[in-house]
Amino acid sequence: MKPLPNIIEGVLFDLDGTLLDSAPDLYAALERQCGEEGTPVPPYGPVREVVSRGARAVLRCAFGHLGEPAVEARVERYLALYEEVMGQATHPFEGIEPMLAQLDAAGVRWGIVTNKAGFLTNELLRRIGWDGRAAAVVSGDTLPVKKPDPAPVRLACARAGIDPARSLFVGDDRRDVMAGAAAGLYTVAVAWGYLDGGDPREWNADAVLDTPAQFALWLRRGQAVA
Repeated sequence: MKPLPNIIEGVLFDLDGTLLDSAPDLYAALERQCGEEGTPVPPYGPVREVVSRGARAVLRCAFGHLGEPAVEARVERYLALYEEVMGQATHPFEGIEPMLAQLDAAGVRWGIVTNKAGFLTNELLRRIGWDGRAAAVVSGDTLPVKKPDPAPVRLACARAGIDPARSLFVGDDRRDVMAGAAAGLYTVAVAWGYLDGGDPREWNADAVLDTPAQFALWLRRGQAVA
């Protein structure tokens, strides 16, 4: 692991697969859509791996054999179905709530940078009781670009009032590492997430951690905070 910054001002997180286990609701929406169309429902495991890549990746698990135009034609309905069930089975990964409480107690500002559409991000945070908790929330349509472009990460730093050189970006996808590194943050890949079927140890992150509890302990042991 690369040494942490001497002082940590802020921590930015990806949302789905990093803070929240949202795959059950995303899968439930796909089940409903498959039921409407009389299409076999794909296994949960392969769907869970790709949910960080968004609606189209999920839809390809069931309808990819029909081609990209067919997948695209189903996105609007899928998002509507997902909005209906969103938050019912979604929950923070084990250890996330204590870890966030630790950051709050230490005065470390934390935020969210997600590729999820803003109307879904904001509503999901409201439904799980996180509305207003984060110092900054940047969604996939806040800017014309999204991760792995570093611009959303830089915007989150500006909105949270944190120095990128004294901040961390934490995510479960290679694109998180790419965006965080390009924005000048210390990058942490988390092995508890969806991973898009990949190995986070191959993503050139500054650190790879296995559980939220390990992440929290690592910060306590190795870090002074602003």
